[in-house]
Parts: sequence; C-alpha cells; structure tokens
Amino acid sequence: MKKNIPISILELAIITEDSNAKETFEKTKALAQFADELGYKRFWLAEHHNMAHVASTATVILIGYIASQTKNIRVGSGGIMLPNHAPLIIAEQFGTLETLYPNRIDLGLGRAPGTDGMTAQAIRKDFYEQSQRFPQNVAELQKYFSKDNAAENVRAFPAEGTNVPIWILGSSLDSAALAAANGLPYAFAGHFAPKLMYQAFQYYRDHFQPSQYLDQPKTMACVNAIVADTDNEAEILATSLTQMFLNLIRNDRKPLQPPVESMDGVMSEQEHFHVNQMTACSFVGSKNKVEAKLKQFIEYTKIDEVMITSPIFNQEDKMKSVRLMKEVIDNI
Repeated sequence: MKKNIPISILELAIITEDSNAKETFEKTKALAQFADELGYKRFWLAEHHNMAHVASTATVILIGYIASQTKNIRVGSGGIMLPNHAPLIIAEQFGTLETLYPNRIDLGLGRAPGTDGMTAQAIRKDFYEQSQRFPQNVAELQKYFSKDNAAENVRAFPAEGTNVPIWILGSSLDSAALAAANGLPYAFAGHFAPKLMYQAFQYYRDHFQPSQYLDQPKTMACVNAIVADTDNEAEILATSLTQMFLNLIRNDRKPLQPPVESMDGVMSEQEHFHVNQMTACSFVGSKNKVEAKLKQFIEYTKIDEVMITSPIFNQEDKMKSVRLMKEVIDNI
C-alpha cells in the first residue's frame, strides 16, 4: 500500500562557480516552476547572511518573487531566523505574502542566526538575548496573526486572521520540545545535522500537545537528495555536496564547485569524519537505490513529509534529479 508522502524542496539559492546572484535567482525560479508542475508540495527558501555564495539573504523578497512566478506550490521559509527580526515585522511581511498569495505561504521559524557571530551582532545587537527568548517571540508572532489581537494597541496589518501556518525548524531536542508544547508542526534539519533526528522526532511525538493548529503530531525531515540514471553518475554529482561541506569545515568560502571523479586524497581522516557526520542523511544513487533507502527511512522515522535539498552544480542535472526524486516518492 502506497503511503502518499508529500515531497517538498528546500532551496538555498547557492551560487555556482560559473555564475552570479542574478543567474541564481533565474535558476531558482525555473526550479520552483518545474517543481510546481511536477506536484511538489512546498518550495522553501533559507535565510543566510554574510555568505558570498548564498543568495537567499533577503528571504522574504525571494519568497514573494517565487510565489509570483508559480501557481499551486506552497512557498515559504526554511526558515526565517526569528532572533534576527522583530515578531511584528515578520507578521506584517508574512501577512502581506498570505494576502497576495492566499493559502500558499508557509512560515518556518528557526532559532539560529544563519550566519557567524559577528554578523549576527551586526543584524541585531541583542541577538543572544533574543535567541533565549525564542519561545516567547514565537508566541508573540502567533498573537499578531490571531483575530484576538484586534483588541490590542499594537497590531500587525494585514496579518490578523490570515492563519499563516507556522512550523518550528530545528536540529535538537529543544526545538522538538517547543514544537510539541505549542502543538505546531516540526521540521528537522537532517540535511546538515542529522545526529539527533530520531530522538527529536520521538520526543516531539511523545510530548505533543494538541492545539488549535494541529490535533496530532506533524513531522517533516529535510534530507540531501541526488538522483541520476546510475549510482556512479549520482555519486559523481554528489562530490559538489561533499566539497561544499568540506569548505564549510575549512572556513574556505567558495561558490558551489563542479563535480569531480573522486574525492580520494582530498580530505584528511578528521575532515572525512566530520563531512560524513553532516551528510549522513543523504540519498544518492539511481532511482532503485534511492527508493529502497528512502522507504526504509520513512518507515523508521515515521515522518509525514519529506523535504529535499539538492546542491547539484549543473542546472539540468539538478532538474533531472528533482524529477527522478518525485518519481521515487510516488512509487513509495
């Protein structure tokens, strides 16, 4: 019996070695339109700062652009890093998006800065204090979206009553606890920090409190996915992903690198260990291989949705991987 698990895309708008921000936005639009045609459920964009080769810095603007260029797919944030922003401003922005694109906007919220410590301070001097206030700021944001806020002195127009779905994003038990206590859907960042995924999902389900938003737990795992005609071809394409994480570990800021035949001899043992830890939740191979692995993963984690991110150098290879991945999930 097929599970009919929805599949979605997380896009970081990573600039490749041979490209620039403008071309990357065009590629992101084309990918979103293709995913829309294929029947993907969501297309989320991440918030990052001070990363020369990640173009999703002005996340809300990019969400609006992608929503304007697509028809059915839900568009949202994966995520908005709430300590960087006043909840009132986020409510106004996402209330505006929801008004423009009804029933198509998602608001995923994270606690991390999406950047380095110095840049976090440049964004907001009290970032650390606000990160500690994450649960309170989520509650404040929910209040601005509610119809009940009409009686308050501070109101978020046009957010009131728009019912933008809020997701808690994370990679720890803290985020699982917050999502569970507030009866909100929970998405785990398995694409770069999979270590605590299973424990976090279990904690979330065990402690979930029904709310006006959800009557039962709702989980989504974000994973790396690179699918090609053959296992070998997919493994070569995945060397761009490996290089991306290796450069992250080395603090060597580079655009997304083209694939290479092999990573042998490129990494030290310690680097290899850390890259493997970060990319442990990756589905790389032919359709048959990925389908078998993904089926096991879904059964083990009991997730309700899958979100993929696919850092593939060539746009045609990336689109093909996205198409093949949809065929995989449709067969599970």
